[in-house]
Amino acid sequence: MSLRLFPFNMKNFTAKISFLAVLLILTAVSFTTAQETVDTSQAAMDSLNLIPPNVTPVMAKNITVRDNPGDDGGSIQIQWDISVDDYDGGKVTAYRVMRSMEMDGEYTIVGDAPAGNNSFTDNATEDGLEYYYKIAAINELKKDGTVLWSVMSESDPVGPVKSSPQWFDMQRINVFIGTVFVCGAIFFFIHKAKEGGDLYVRKIAGLESVDEAVGRATEMGRKILFVPGINDMDNVQTIAGVNILGRVAQLAAEYETEIEVPVSRSLVMVTAREIVKESYSKAGRPDSFKEDQVHYLTDDQFGYAAAIDGIIVRDKPATIFYMGAFFAESLIMAETGNSIGAIQIAGTGQPSQLPFFVASCDYTLIGEELFAASAYLSRDPRLLGSVKGQDAAKAAILISILIGAILETFNIFQFSNLFKVIGE
Repeated sequence: MSLRLFPFNMKNFTAKISFLAVLLILTAVSFTTAQETVDTSQAAMDSLNLIPPNVTPVMAKNITVRDNPGDDGGSIQIQWDISVDDYDGGKVTAYRVMRSMEMDGEYTIVGDAPAGNNSFTDNATEDGLEYYYKIAAINELKKDGTVLWSVMSESDPVGPVKSSPQWFDMQRINVFIGTVFVCGAIFFFIHKAKEGGDLYVRKIAGLESVDEAVGRATEMGRKILFVPGINDMDNVQTIAGVNILGRVAQLAAEYETEIEVPVSRSLVMVTAREIVKESYSKAGRPDSFKEDQVHYLTDDQFGYAAAIDGIIVRDKPATIFYMGAFFAESLIMAETGNSIGAIQIAGTGQPSQLPFFVASCDYTLIGEELFAASAYLSRDPRLLGSVKGQDAAKAAILISILIGAILETFNIFQFSNLFKVIGE
């Protein structure tokens, strides 16, 4: 009797091949399924919010709390040594700051600090109340903004601590020293000027020529036109221009020369009218002043420029002053004045308009020269001392820059640290 299970014939051979093929396919499918089960085990853990082992970070150490120095109260500063698990992308993802009114009470979350940070400022405290704090080192996994799992280790409570306001911010002592120096320099030069000391102020060509320009108008028998800009009295350039108007009006009154002041703001009209009236009184000719010498035109920018151009073309003034804030209308007016051959003196603090005045006027006060003009012309001790005091402060700043550049270039001393303002 034969022991072969499959007698050898073509029909049995085909059945064997089919059986082996099915067996190989089932084996491959089983292996693939097992591999997918292994590969997706972490995803399955995440989907079930299962926490992997050994992910709890070590807590922060050496926690200190204190009132935030140099503030107006309402804040407490918390500092700590970062966790040993917070190095090179370790287990810590953030530090959570928690606060309570009692050591063993319920702690509420104040805020989180990113990993790597070792300080936090609580700006929501009430002065005079005692607070306790805990720091929790957190390790959590997020996916699409959703926290899959989170673990933390809390520190022991630290406190109590109170917040309170301070009179001085010692971190800004350098600002205080600078303020004292500038104010001291101004008071010193004002006192020196009042005692009759000779304070040197460099000559400004545009102001030196004021007498010449007024004298030329007197010789030609034609008027002086003074344009105080298009801004209101709340602009410092307008104030500076009106101060210069006082000096020009006084000279015009002494030389018995007509001066006209067209303005674009009603408040400027009232102010300029009073200044011109006072200047005529100082010159000893109060009866020569006329109210309509200072008159209002319009608030519209280019309407005002057109009206000024009309006055220039019709009356052909011998001298024109542009002192104040000017914008796109500056070149329109200055070119019209230049076309009639008038002496033109301009001054403005608008950097964008200076090129037009320089090109079309005889003299131009650039930037700070406009603001120093009233002190230059009047020689008033208070104004002159203020200008000299500010110049002393600027000189000190320039010297500091030079010293700092030398010291830091050769890495001798970080001079710039003396000028830092903490918290800015």
